[in-house]
Amino acid sequence: MSKRAIPCVLMRGGTSRGPYFLASDLPSDPTLRDEVLLQVMGSGHELQVDGIGGGHPLTSKVAIVSPSKIPGADVDYLFAQVNVRERHVDMSPNCGNMLAGVGPFALEAGLVPMADGVSTVHIYNVNTKKLIEARIQTKDGFVQYDGDTAIDGVPGTAAPIHLAFLDAAGAKTGKLFPSGKPTDIVEGIAMSLVDAAMPIMAIKAADLGKTGYETPAEFAADRSFMERLERLRLQAGQMMGLGDVRNLVIPKPVLVAPPRAGGTLTGRYFMPHSCHNAFAITGAVAVGTAAVTPGTVIAEIAGTPKMPVYVVIEHPSGGLQVRLEQRPGNPNPVAFLVRTARRLFEGRVLVNPRDTSAAA
Repeated sequence: MSKRAIPCVLMRGGTSRGPYFLASDLPSDPTLRDEVLLQVMGSGHELQVDGIGGGHPLTSKVAIVSPSKIPGADVDYLFAQVNVRERHVDMSPNCGNMLAGVGPFALEAGLVPMADGVSTVHIYNVNTKKLIEARIQTKDGFVQYDGDTAIDGVPGTAAPIHLAFLDAAGAKTGKLFPSGKPTDIVEGIAMSLVDAAMPIMAIKAADLGKTGYETPAEFAADRSFMERLERLRLQAGQMMGLGDVRNLVIPKPVLVAPPRAGGTLTGRYFMPHSCHNAFAITGAVAVGTAAVTPGTVIAEIAGTPKMPVYVVIEHPSGGLQVRLEQRPGNPNPVAFLVRTARRLFEGRVLVNPRDTSAAA
């Protein structure tokens, strides 16, 4: 049986990697679209050996881009977290690392005209219904990928991509603190349930018997700890109004501890069933926002710094810096981050025709 070839660009966005598609090249029916993504990535096998996924949550992500009809936005960005071992696609979160590649992809796809010097792309994240501004280096009609900016978790340097999360609070629940309080007590554990770009459940590492400086492998080896963390996450999901989150990747657990290398705090970010090798961009927005908000467990560790401020999160691969500013008329902080991206491969990915019969 012949295969269908779907145009695809493989990109690194921040510390993640995955295929970028135009929405018009995928099935319009969500069920068929998800089946195509599962086949493309090779999900259902721990190595994703029969697809282009990398066998890890950070390399099993998909960005779907289309022109936007939202006022103030140039393009829509729908993010998909494709499960590695299970045949499941989760559209509930945003991914700020994959977001870093959306602007370059949209410019090179001709969805947004390029300027000479810096091109600005206004991106509407469909998952969270929030607007992000991306500024990309461009010259003579080309996106500039080479540069001197380094980000921890990625080798080498590249051109900077500036991201501004203009209205991150309440991305999924409509509230910065969905439970109504900056700190809640669950099973005797103090936690902050924060929704800013990404819903998170933040806990002091020491309160769970950890230092907060463990490696991802050390967390993975402690099955009783991971089971306890998941039990707390399920309760947090209910308290945040997300319902039964067993099949969702939100809220994301975050462990916080005092800094050891001159940062604001140490953080360990879970996705949610494994520890991130670095730190998610959307998670950093949530942590940064909570750091400058009195009453949260994160602010207690960070010392509630005054804005404008750079909050530096120390993570397993180094550090991640997020700038928080207070804008007139906006009660919640605006978050700014710098990422990089690289276009790795462009071509067509082959799928079975039966999975693409409803293509738009």
